[in-house]
Amino acid sequence: MRRFIRSSCETCLICALALAFAATAASPLRADDDSPAKEKSPAKEKKKEKSTAKLAVIEISGAFPEGPEQDGLFGEISVGLNKVFERMDQAKNDSKIAGVVLQIRDPEIGRGKLDEFRAAIDRLRKAGKKVYADVRMADSKPYLLASACDEIIMPESGTLAVTGVRAELTFYKDLLDKLGVKAEMMQIGAYKGAAEPLTRSGMSPEFRKQFELVIDNYYDQMIDTIAADRKLDRGKVKDLIDEGIFTAAAAKEAGLIDRVAYLDEFRNDLGEKLKVEEITLVEDYGKKQLDTDFSGIGGFMKMMQMITGGESEEKDGKNKKIAVVYAVGVITDGESGGGMFEEVKLGGDTLAKAIRDADANAKVAAIVLRIDSPGGSALASDLVWREVVRCKKPIVASMGDTAASGGYYIAMGTKKIIAEPGTLTGSIGVVGGKVALQGLFDKIGIKTEAISRGKNSGWESMDTPFTTAEREAWMKSMQDMYRQFTAKAAAGRKIDVSHLRDDLAGGRVFTGKMAADNKLIDRLGTLDDAVAEAKSLAGLKADEPIDRLELPKPKSIFEQLFGSSGMESRLPIPAEIAAQLARAETLRRLLSRPAVLMMPYQVKIK
Repeated sequence: MRRFIRSSCETCLICALALAFAATAASPLRADDDSPAKEKSPAKEKKKEKSTAKLAVIEISGAFPEGPEQDGLFGEISVGLNKVFERMDQAKNDSKIAGVVLQIRDPEIGRGKLDEFRAAIDRLRKAGKKVYADVRMADSKPYLLASACDEIIMPESGTLAVTGVRAELTFYKDLLDKLGVKAEMMQIGAYKGAAEPLTRSGMSPEFRKQFELVIDNYYDQMIDTIAADRKLDRGKVKDLIDEGIFTAAAAKEAGLIDRVAYLDEFRNDLGEKLKVEEITLVEDYGKKQLDTDFSGIGGFMKMMQMITGGESEEKDGKNKKIAVVYAVGVITDGESGGGMFEEVKLGGDTLAKAIRDADANAKVAAIVLRIDSPGGSALASDLVWREVVRCKKPIVASMGDTAASGGYYIAMGTKKIIAEPGTLTGSIGVVGGKVALQGLFDKIGIKTEAISRGKNSGWESMDTPFTTAEREAWMKSMQDMYRQFTAKAAAGRKIDVSHLRDDLAGGRVFTGKMAADNKLIDRLGTLDDAVAEAKSLAGLKADEPIDRLELPKPKSIFEQLFGSSGMESRLPIPAEIAAQLARAETLRRLLSRPAVLMMPYQVKIK
C-alpha cells in the first residue's frame, strides 16, 4: 500500500490519508486487541427546519390617484390605485403567502375608493387568505376599511374615532363683500348650489335639504357596514358612534377591534395560533424595487430614461383588450393639464380622443369609462358625451368617488352605469355667471374705461356686473343647456323627462345607493365589475382572458414641467395654499363660460 501511494500520488497527502483510512476501516480487528469495539455512532440527524408562515405587508396610505401611470422613475415611485390592487391580488394568488397585513395609515380616500378597497379585501378572504388590519389611529373611513378584514390590531396607545359622518362647505361671500368683489351667479335648479359659496354666507334651505339626505344615507351605510362586519346590533352601533372616541382597550371592549397588541406581540401570538414556530413579515410585498445605481455613462443614460419615461412597451398579445378610459379631474375645454404643480384638469379634447382611439383599435372589444369628476365645462362635457354615443363599441361607465354634474353627463350615454355605494353622483343642473372686480379695483386705485357697441358687449367683462340685458342673455343660454342635459339624461336612462326634471334633476345630489334606487344608474359594483360587464356586452366569455388598455396616456415629466402656461403655480408657498389657489383659479375660469355643469364645489365629507 505504501509503495502504491509513493508511486502513484507522491505529493498528495490528502489522497494518502484517505486511502489509509479506507484500508484501516476495511481490515478486521485483531484478536489480541484489548480495546473494546466502538459502537457505530449514528449519522448526525439533519437539522430540523423551523416551521414558518409568511405574511405580506402592504401599507395603505396617501391619496391613491386613479388613471394611467407615468412611465419611468416617477411612475415607479408613485402609489396609484391600480398598483396597490395589483399587489393585493398578487398576494391572493401567491401560494407562499398565508395572509396579508394591511398597515392602514390615514389613507386620503373618498367613499368610492373605500368600496373598491373593501372589494379587494373580500377577494383575498374568499381566496382563503387571512387579512389583518394594523391600525394605530383611525377615524371613520380608515376604520370602515379595517372592518372588512378578519382581525383589527391596535397598540395600547392607539385611538379610534368612529364619530359618524360630517359635511363641510366654506363660504366666501362676506370676504368678497369686504374686498368689494361681487359674484354674479345664476343657477338652473333650486338644488344646484355649486356657486353658493360665492353668493351666500351659509347654505340655502334647498342645499341643506339635499345634503342632509346624502349624509343620512352615508350614515346608514356606515351603521349597516359596521354592524355586519363586527356582528353587532344596529342599535348598539349607533350608540357606539355617539360615544365616538375610544382608546384601544375601550375599542376592544366594545367589540370594534379584535386585539390590543404591538405588531411584534401580534406576530408571536399568531405563530401560536397558526401552530408555526416563526412568522415572517414580507415588508412592502409586491412593491417593485428600483435600480438606483446611476454610476458611469450607462447609469446616467438609465437615469435619464427613468426620468423621461422613454417609450412605454404596450402589450400586444393574442388576448382581446378592454380599454379603461379614465376621466379624472375637473372637466375643462381643450387638452388635459396639471398633475405636478397644479390641480388636475380633465381636457374634453383629450378624453374624446382617447375614446376615439379605443374605438379604432381592432384589439379593443369594449370600453370602460372610469369617472372621478365633479364636472366642469358644459361644452366639454357635451362633446365627450357625443363621442360616447357615437362609439361603435359598447361602453360601460364605472363611477369612483365622484361622478356628478358634468361627470354624470359624460356617463349617461353609455350602455350601462355602475357606481360604488358611496359614489357621489347626480347634480343634474346648470350654474353660471361671473365675478365682478370693479369694487376691489376702486379700493386699490385701478380704473378701467371701456368703449363698446352692442347691448351685450360686456357680458363676459370681469370688471362690471351684468346689465339687465346681459343677465337675460346669459340665463337664456343656461336654460337651453339645462334642457339639453335633462332631455339626454331622460333618453339615456329611459326615464320620463317630466319625472326626471321634477324629482331627480334640479341639482339634486345622490349617493350611489340612492342613485340605484332612482334608476340613475344600473347597479352597484366596482371597476372590476364594470370590466366584466363590458366583456359580456362585447360577447366575450366571462372566463376569457383579456388585457386592459389604459387611456389616455399620461404626459411625460418634461411635458408637465415645461408645458404649463405660467410660473404662478411654482411659487414658494405652502402646498395647501397653493392647492386652494389652483382650485380657485380653475373655478374662476369655469365660471367665465356661459354654462357650467359643476356639483357644489369643495364639499368635504368626512
